[in-house]
Amino acid sequence: MERQHHIDLKPGDVAETVFLPGDVHRAKFIADLFDEAEFVAHKRQYVTYTGTYKGTKVSVTSTGIGCPALAIAVEELINVGAKNFIRIGTCGALQKQVRLGDVIIASGAVRGDGTSREYFPLEYPAVADFDTLEALIAAAKEHGVEPHVGIIRAHDSFYAESILAGGDYLIKDKPWIDSGVLSTENESSTLFTLATVRKCRSGTILIPVGHHLFPDEMISTEQLADAIKLETLIALDAAVKLKQKFG
Repeated sequence: MERQHHIDLKPGDVAETVFLPGDVHRAKFIADLFDEAEFVAHKRQYVTYTGTYKGTKVSVTSTGIGCPALAIAVEELINVGAKNFIRIGTCGALQKQVRLGDVIIASGAVRGDGTSREYFPLEYPAVADFDTLEALIAAAKEHGVEPHVGIIRAHDSFYAESILAGGDYLIKDKPWIDSGVLSTENESSTLFTLATVRKCRSGTILIPVGHHLFPDEMISTEQLADAIKLETLIALDAAVKLKQKFG
């Protein structure tokens, strides 16, 4: 098989479990937490490292921002052998009980994106794989973290629905706040639907870096680095659990 057109990978380049950060630079940050890691490829916004953690082979591929870019990465990663996907990312909190730097593990996602609608009718649910969800929750608790577990929202229009929006973003947020949606981000609705249909596993772990109800609150650079390290370690231990369960 030739290298994949966008991610520049071939079979054997990645593990069965691949972590999916959006930020290109975060791929190396995550890879540095592997026990060992090697740079594999960089094309467009897709940066890939593969290595091991506690004897389990793992990979990380950055996807860039948004569902269209993530869908390309997931489709091509599946083509070269990936089976388990864990998004490691950031988000904007919507609920008062969620604070900056907390850990959110998504059980499902509101499909506010356009990409998943190109694939599937809107009635098709965007839900995380149960085994991946269970592994993430268990790993979080082993790290002394009681995560927020529930529904998040993925959408395409960052500047229409965030604390940096030009208008009153809370008008658009109100239905999601009222229905208990934990946070907003830009990728998981396509990740969950696409992985389910392709008979793969997927999950999402997030750190809130801004709060729609408290827009003046900001997470510091140091707090963000510590929080991303923590969520990455949780994701890594979840990958080990999946390997132990499924081989």
